[in-house]
Amino acid sequence: MTDLTITRLGHQGDGIAATEAGPVFAPRTLPGESVTGARTGDRIPAPKIVTPSPDRVAPPCRHFRRCGGCALQHASEGFVADWKAALVRDNLARAGIDAEIAGVSTSPPNARRRAALAGRKTKKGAEVGFHVPAGHEIVAIPDCKLLHPRILAALPALGRITRIAAARGAEVTLHVTEGPDGLDLAIDGAKPFDRDAMLALAPLGPGFARITWNGEPALQQMPPAQVMGRARVVPPPGAFLQATAEGEAALVAHVLGTVQGASRVVDLFAGCGTFTFPAAEIASVDAFEGEADLVAAVSDAARHASGLKPVSARRRDLFRDPLTAEELAAYDTAIIDPPRAGAAAQVAELARADLHAIAFVSCHPGTFARDAATLVAAGWRMGPVAVVDQFRWSPHVELVTRFARIDQAS
Repeated sequence: MTDLTITRLGHQGDGIAATEAGPVFAPRTLPGESVTGARTGDRIPAPKIVTPSPDRVAPPCRHFRRCGGCALQHASEGFVADWKAALVRDNLARAGIDAEIAGVSTSPPNARRRAALAGRKTKKGAEVGFHVPAGHEIVAIPDCKLLHPRILAALPALGRITRIAAARGAEVTLHVTEGPDGLDLAIDGAKPFDRDAMLALAPLGPGFARITWNGEPALQQMPPAQVMGRARVVPPPGAFLQATAEGEAALVAHVLGTVQGASRVVDLFAGCGTFTFPAAEIASVDAFEGEADLVAAVSDAARHASGLKPVSARRRDLFRDPLTAEELAAYDTAIIDPPRAGAAAQVAELARADLHAIAFVSCHPGTFARDAATLVAAGWRMGPVAVVDQFRWSPHVELVTRFARIDQAS
């Protein structure tokens, strides 16, 4: 047995104890706690808490100790908010930027409107849920405190669909998205969709707006639209959406604060139009996105929306072919929401562009800090950073802020 004191949390939410041989990781522990347990390499997989932290709370979900869907239910809400704010602040400090944190917006329990669930066919039926941490076993989650109630209500149907879609002992991935018109289900890793599968699936179809099977349409009751500003967007199957409606609203509010007063806006890495359509209530927007099906979804929604300034959607690989500073001269404000890898090439062009302001949304503090440093070095000033915690009880962090030229910053 090893006795250690936890000094800090790592980026994955595990507690870390410092030893002469290097850091030792202990899941579901908190700074200041004394722990003991059998050590395997640099981990104590099942630590026993000897001296608990005052920030330790009883996990609200009965599945927490086995399920890999959450990592931080043992920590108080205030602790998690402060920790996530510190992750952002510390990453920026390492990049030479002194950041002001403008609060943390945390989505409520049972608000997650999209999830990738694992489904496995068994002799007696099917298992549907999340995997155990770093393992293949599936934990059933009927009382999950994370997922939207509509998704939880669909778990029995998802079990029946798994029986149809998966080979014995095999696993499928069930991408489920909740929307105003019902659930949108995209199944990956399924058996070929043949006549028998179609007949077996048909009775379950009314419980879903759309079912997609290995990327191909299977059943659709109605287009599974998502409301974005004044537009109704039908995302491609399995497309990225903000994880909660509350988190999306918080991000949009901050982005619109930057867009106020603009006349022409460019939306970079526009996705399904999360920021495109709210911004189009203020200014004309050109949305750039690398995926053709997302561009088509935004274009179709723009054609059918009313009460908006002009919206165009264009396909462009912004990693390999970023908009140049000369092209950006056609706009006064930019919105950018890159994936976790950040947007080094595009940010280099933004840094030298003659723009009034940039609304920057990020889902990775590390790559954001790198990109923010590029802008600051080129004469941009970063405003207060708002942390948006859509992935409650996870180590995932999102943020949004405004950049303005130093001679224009207020």
